[in-house]
Amino acid sequence: MITLSGVHKTFGTNQVLRGVDLTIDSGTSMVIIGGSGTGKSVLLKCILGLVKHDTGTITLDGQDVTKADRDAFLARFGMLFQGGALFDSLPVWQNVAFRLLRGSLKKPKDQAREIAIEKLRRVGLKPDVADKFPAELSGGMQKRVGLARAIAAEPEIIFFDEPTTGLDPIMAGVINDLIREIVTEMGATAMTITHDMTSVRAIADNIAMLHDGVIKWTGPVSQLDKSGDPYLDQFIHGRAEGPIEAVR
Repeated sequence: MITLSGVHKTFGTNQVLRGVDLTIDSGTSMVIIGGSGTGKSVLLKCILGLVKHDTGTITLDGQDVTKADRDAFLARFGMLFQGGALFDSLPVWQNVAFRLLRGSLKKPKDQAREIAIEKLRRVGLKPDVADKFPAELSGGMQKRVGLARAIAAEPEIIFFDEPTTGLDPIMAGVINDLIREIVTEMGATAMTITHDMTSVRAIADNIAMLHDGVIKWTGPVSQLDKSGDPYLDQFIHGRAEGPIEAVR
């Protein structure tokens, strides 16, 4: 569904992406791993067109993403942001139904609220949460609201940016399970950015490791522990010694 070929992106003198080649098949869950500052979020933004890549091609169903109609293109995506990114001034249900209350997906307010409450139920939140404000919720509940918003418009493709950041191990496990269940139920194509190896093993079909601006290794999650790749092996085991230089 998504193909990247020779994608480069430079900011000033900082070469972030140096020729990324990657294919994400329809209906699969791809997890991008790599250290902080390796360009994972930049890669995601390039796919969405929020950042324009310098050279190379990115296609969605064979169409160059830079030539797609923006509204129709973005309507195919859902996004769970790293920090939740909820609107503090809006009640929870309006956060979840944000896309359903405006633009080409606009629905009547009552219908949008019903959909929002249903999506909240799907992520394990009771209807009384709908009229609360984000500040009244715990971090784990906010993350669930963000997940409900990501799936509210029934997207074909869902991006997850560090979905378990800031959560305790139990809540992180709950979020991982929800992501896996929901992606499977919807038949969606998923792309996740994370350095949490527990999340990787829980939600990935395939894994790609981004390091030094290129994909060092890609393959099914079943091959993770026997890849034979020194970069991947060092990263997944958290070793200080290896080809990846630790910043001291």
